[in-house]
Amino acid sequence: MRLIIRRSVILVTDGDLVAKKAVEKAAHNIGARCISVSAGNPTRLSGEQLVAQIKKAPHDPVVVMLDDKGYLGQGKGERALAYLAGHPEISVMGVLAVASNTEYAGGVDVDCSVTSSGVISKAAVDKSGREKIFSPDLLTGDTVESLSGLNFPIVVGIGDIGKMDGADDPDRGAPLTTRALQEILNRSGYHG
Repeated sequence: MRLIIRRSVILVTDGDLVAKKAVEKAAHNIGARCISVSAGNPTRLSGEQLVAQIKKAPHDPVVVMLDDKGYLGQGKGERALAYLAGHPEISVMGVLAVASNTEYAGGVDVDCSVTSSGVISKAAVDKSGREKIFSPDLLTGDTVESLSGLNFPIVVGIGDIGKMDGADDPDRGAPLTTRALQEILNRSGYHG
């Protein structure tokens, strides 16, 4: 009988160039490994290819980016996300759900959000990282619409990573993305 070693993974629903820089910096800040080739707008790798990359990572947790570039319906990033969620060798610790202004996009209930001022809030946030007044529990965005049916243990919302009027600038250490990834680690009980 083959022993299955499950890799601890955090998923991020964004992957453009600025998001990539912020996620790489934030993953480094928390001692995680970032799968940089998972970036892309949209995601270029399939679920199978992402699993192969995750298995090569020298240690956990592993951070993976998934993006649909505003594609309505299930795009490549969402298909890869669903594949990772159901894979027997992947343990998804949590998801960093990134808000967007994609028209007609669905949403997801979040456990908490990191605001543009760095506060942990029970409310969802918009793309700018401001707490939502209408539908305060529902974070809306492109790739996040597929999260609802997948039963992830923790979903942390955030505005447009790497941006939010400079508050999450990668050159300043991507502090908001770092805070959000750390919140997933804290809530998951992960201790390395």
